Amino acid sequence: MTHREKVKKGLITSTIKKVAQQEKISPEELAELFLAGKIVIPHNRRHHLRQPVGIGAKLRTKVNVNLGTSMDYAEVETELEKVKIAVEYKADTIMDLSTGGNIQEIRRQILAASPLPVGTVPIYQAAIEAIDRRGSIVAMTEDDLFAVIESQAQEGVDFMTVHCGLTLRGLERLKKQGRVADIVSRGGAFHVAWMLHHEKENPLFAHFDRLLEIARRYDITLSLGDGLRPGAIADATDRPQIEELLTLGELVKAAWERDVQVMIEGPGHIPLDQIEMNVRLEKQLCHEAPFYVLGPLVTDIAPGYDHIVSAIGGAVAAAAGADFLCYVTPAEHLGLPTVEDVKEGLIAARIAAHAADIVKGIPGAKERDLQLSRMRKALDWSSQRHLVIDPGKYDEIRRRRSSSTEACSMCGKYCAMRIVRNFLDSPGKADESCL
Repeated sequence: MTHREKVKKGLITSTIKKVAQQEKISPEELAELFLAGKIVIPHNRRHHLRQPVGIGAKLRTKVNVNLGTSMDYAEVETELEKVKIAVEYKADTIMDLSTGGNIQEIRRQILAASPLPVGTVPIYQAAIEAIDRRGSIVAMTEDDLFAVIESQAQEGVDFMTVHCGLTLRGLERLKKQGRVADIVSRGGAFHVAWMLHHEKENPLFAHFDRLLEIARRYDITLSLGDGLRPGAIADATDRPQIEELLTLGELVKAAWERDVQVMIEGPGHIPLDQIEMNVRLEKQLCHEAPFYVLGPLVTDIAPGYDHIVSAIGGAVAAAAGADFLCYVTPAEHLGLPTVEDVKEGLIAARIAAHAADIVKGIPGAKERDLQLSRMRKALDWSSQRHLVIDPGKYDEIRRRRSSSTEACSMCGKYCAMRIVRNFLDSPGKADESCL
């Protein structure tokens, strides 16, 4: 029985209660939103989680960390270190995107090490195995793909990105569109190669019922991927992207009918003035299913700083209603991220998520800022440290630029807060030596 089925029977499950307590919302309201498909709680029964995570309406904006090996860098120890960083710096979920080395063994170790929900993109493993066994991605069979999906579900994967909305009709629109960057989704590219070679429909669309049966059996949350997401801002909000989104909206209802949890993945490279529109489109066309966005990246010209580019877009998207941010690291578009890149990308995404939560009115978000501001006025450095997103960075800068005065070394005795507090609190009696 899936989680949706249990709640549909009127059960307020322990998972619902835990998420509700964490999010400061009533279990009854959470259960109602969950049944309406506006919230997902990715949790494979075979994976032990530290805390179930709710993603969706009226909840704190969540942040995902991508990690995983490549052909050039296939050291599992490095990826496990990234898992530790993700947990330490409070990611909400992890996705294993490994394409190098023994990816099944790497995934099993990541699952064992991660107390957070773990997601995957099954087409990666299916495509790579087809190359290893038969010499080509297009040699993959439909049964190969579904066998990988079931195998990963058995291992305990909590959610899966599946490019079900990438169809032959969508490809025709892509050909007519004349994009700058064509397709930048790796999973989308694998599917397109197979579809064009065989002149057949995407197996995940053609046999969506088969996918739903596996997801239902293991209570996997499906993350309906955006294989036609724009990879350049010049391609944003074009016909192929919207065609795919329309298809995903139809698949959402089919998933709900089978009591399978589902969320929608979104762009991509989007200029600032189109972000809010894209969020509204997803909510309208996909029946308010949770929206999971990569970035969005608001300019193409900042390799090395794309974690900042992504944070700008992510804050705008989440404030407009996006529910889940996939972090972007400084290494995006350049290479496999290091452990330090993972940390920087995660911190940037968490800042964006928190900034949006203030706008959304998420309980506790605005209050945290207010508390820090009060501690800043009081020049209470110790209390500030407990409220900041990155205490390590806070300590590093304080040590590097320590001051013998009560204030920081930027202003020293000329600290505005110190001066004003002195005169406001004791008018006529203020110690003029502070000037």
